[in-house]
This record gives sequence, structure tokens and C-alpha cells, in this order.
Amino acid sequence: MNIIQNQSLKKYNTFGIEASAKEFIAIENESELATVLKENQNKKLFVLAGGSNMLLTKDIDALVIHINNKGINIIDENDDYVWVKGNAGEVWHEFVMWCIDQNFGGIENLSLIPGNVGATPVQNIGAYGVEIKDTFVSCEAMEIVTQKIRTFSKEDCQFGYRESIFKGELKNQYIILSVTFKLNKKNHKTNTSYGAIDLELEKMGIQNPSIKDVSNAVIAIRQSKLPNPKELGNSGSFFKNPIVPIETYNKAKINYPEMPHYPVSNTQVKVPAGWLIEQAGFKGKRFGDAGIHTKQALVLVNYGNATGSEIWAVAQNIQKTIKEKFGIEIEAEVNVI
Repeated sequence: MNIIQNQSLKKYNTFGIEASAKEFIAIENESELATVLKENQNKKLFVLAGGSNMLLTKDIDALVIHINNKGINIIDENDDYVWVKGNAGEVWHEFVMWCIDQNFGGIENLSLIPGNVGATPVQNIGAYGVEIKDTFVSCEAMEIVTQKIRTFSKEDCQFGYRESIFKGELKNQYIILSVTFKLNKKNHKTNTSYGAIDLELEKMGIQNPSIKDVSNAVIAIRQSKLPNPKELGNSGSFFKNPIVPIETYNKAKINYPEMPHYPVSNTQVKVPAGWLIEQAGFKGKRFGDAGIHTKQALVLVNYGNATGSEIWAVAQNIQKTIKEKFGIEIEAEVNVI
């Protein structure tokens, strides 16, 4: 367990940005993490998981701790449900595939989302009508200062839209070690109404889909719209879908009557950020090696040698234009570092 000096982070972030860590160490288990935290209490720390939800705009002048603990375990089950614990370093999609192979349902709509298991509650990741909070039971996390391990319940995590306590009140205070999910063993309730899942299943000639069928449909849709980070640097959806007051939406709708929206409450609606970006003319645009994907306006991409600062400049240009054109502010979903 050695600390590496001036480690390149290019292969550790899905944007493929060239940046370096002043110091770097990979952690394989809880005891290693506790030791590193205890022995480096006076250093600045930076926790790195799958690197799929961040944009590096500079070198990291800190000790980068790469969480790489692996393992999937069934910790409880009955006739109807199973409780599965995934360690934080497990690749999320591989964890989903393992669960589907065991015929454990509930997270199939979250197939092919990049990142690791440990990052899923931080962001309350979601796609196609499903969020982590729907199956989340608890997570274990180590307090950075004391190295004590605490179990967080669903209520403790204070989940919101792409939000949790780990992005708010407890930001940079805990490192997640594992996450436990409650999944269905039978009588699966598939969720196919969101997005184009039903249409994709129809193309596949499937009328009564299994959880594997739903996963395959989601994978097909994502692959048709989203670039593979191994081939084209990206971090998936760069922006959150804005939730705005109905008054703001109605005002914008005067000039853009076709603007889609989804009710969130009696006073708020969600507007698709991808639609706003596309209407503003950014879809497929390129600014040097930084750009917006040709098939999905929510995805910013690195065509080769873009810096994080160049990609962030494109993102800020998009935000400014959307605000001027529609009166709506859109926030970055990725962490800009």
C-alpha cells in the first residue's frame, strides 16, 4: 500500500482529462482506508471512486484516495425479497448485471449508468423513472476524522433529486464503504412507461418483459444516444433537469408553446434540460476538442485533447444562453473540480 507521487488521473476520469494528483493511493478494504486516514490527518484529501461524475479543471493538490474495495454479498432474504450489499468499489453496471443474473429485480432501469456502487447514494442516481432511493436500504460509511463506521438509513440520507446529505450537510465528511439494496425475488413490477422503453420492447417483439428484457431495452436506448466513455470522453448527463415554478414555465411557454414539462408538485414543474439545450442550438456543436454530443444534447464530450477548463467554458456558455433565452437556470449535475 504505497503512496504514488504525481499520478496521472487521465484513466481515472471518464472525461479522459489529463490532470495529475500530487499524491495517490488505491484502497482495497476498510482497514487500509482507516490506516491511510489516520496516518494522513494533516493532509488535504480527495476521494475518488469511478471518476464518472466529475470534471477536472486542474491538478489535484492533495492525497487522492481511490476507493477500490470489491465484493457483492446477500445479507438477508425471505420468500419475496433479498437484501444485497455491494461494496463501494464495485462497478455499478456490473453490480446491476449480477443482480439481474440472480433474477433480483428493482434496479434494471439503472443499467449502464457509469460509476461505482459507492457513488450511487451520493447523487441519488436515477434513470427511466427509477432512482436509487426506491430500493436503497442503508449504506456504511467511514467518518474521515475519526475513522468510525456509521450506518446511514434511507431517512438519514435525505434523498432528493440528484441530492443527498453527502452532497450537502455531510459533504467531505464521510467515505461510503458499501450500499445495501432490497430487491424483488419474484412478482417483478417492471417500470417500462418512462422514455422509450415500451417502444424498444415493441421493436424487440416482447410483450411481457422480464427484468432482463427491460435491462436490455435500457442498454439499447442508452447505447443509441450516449457515447461510450472509453471511445469518447464524457460524464453522461452533464446538467440536471431544472425544476422551476409554474409561473416561470408559463412565462417561457408564451414564446415556446411546445416546451415539454412534467409536474413535480402543485407549484413546480420539471423541464427537460436536453430540450432547452437543443432548442438553443447547441446539440452537436464543437468548440475545439470540447463539444456537445450529436445525439444527446445533455452530454458534453471530449473529442480528444480538451482540457477540463475548456469543457467547463462550454457548459457555462450553455447555462448563460439558456438563462437569456428561456429565463431558466440549469445546474451542472457533475462535480466541477
